[in-house]
Amino acid sequence: MSMTPPRSGSLIVNALSRQGAKHFESARTKLTDAGIKLIDAIAVEQPGTLADIVARVMAKKPPMLIVGGGDGTLSSVVDDLVGSDTVFAILPLGTANSFARSLQIPLDLDGAIAVISDGEVRRVDLGMIDDDYYCNCAAIGLSTRIGGQIPPLLKKSLGRLGYLLWATWQSLRFKSFKLIVTHDGVREEVEALEVRIANGSYHGGVELIDEADPESGEIVVQAVVGRSPAQLGWSWFTSFLRLRARKNTTTEYRGRQIRVETVPPLEVSIDGEVLAKTPFMARVAPMAIAIMVPPTA
Repeated sequence: MSMTPPRSGSLIVNALSRQGAKHFESARTKLTDAGIKLIDAIAVEQPGTLADIVARVMAKKPPMLIVGGGDGTLSSVVDDLVGSDTVFAILPLGTANSFARSLQIPLDLDGAIAVISDGEVRRVDLGMIDDDYYCNCAAIGLSTRIGGQIPPLLKKSLGRLGYLLWATWQSLRFKSFKLIVTHDGVREEVEALEVRIANGSYHGGVELIDEADPESGEIVVQAVVGRSPAQLGWSWFTSFLRLRARKNTTTEYRGRQIRVETVPPLEVSIDGEVLAKTPFMARVAPMAIAIMVPPTA
């Protein structure tokens, strides 16, 4: 059942994200010009204050919550949207913008605002790591060293290129680990270099998990198999160029819930923020939120 797109809502922009401070004022103006009445328009400028601001705004039960920022910002907000009648809308102002890519939302400000003003409302899935909801993709392995340790200046000045340079440096000291996956009563072990727990097909701004879809009702656990960091680099390279050889570098598990363990225990990056550790239960929350997406062709 389709929902009528809201014509009013609250705008929250993470001014600490890569493009947040730069685009806040123009986003507010362009949304108003597009016929969206803004109940609130807030630029988050202090670290650690986003959660309180979102809770305060959501207490007013706005018809729509428009959030500008990167994947980590979006992921931290969705817990407040689950179970509410508020429609989510996003302005992709981060570095990788993987969730926007997975939903085919334009990455430019004008295009994203056109989705908010002229798009349609659809219900989409969220991923879960234990009880924590997230938007697009969690990861184990090299991603935790990239997202959790990348120098902010490198990330902000070079964007995805900065991620690539930092990943190359970190990979020189990286070791494989044992991955243990339990699904449908079956326990499997593989030697892995990276693991992606995906609700959407993009990770790090690159389309890596072809079968993941935020409307599928399933979560996908994809492991890059092998022992050498060179194998991980080859997997990323073939995926970036969309070569058929990419299929030979990974193995995948999919379902409503999948238990994930590693030896040794490792940190988990959730939409770019290191927030959990193994072991955990990966789950899908089917049709958990309503969100503005491009109109169906």
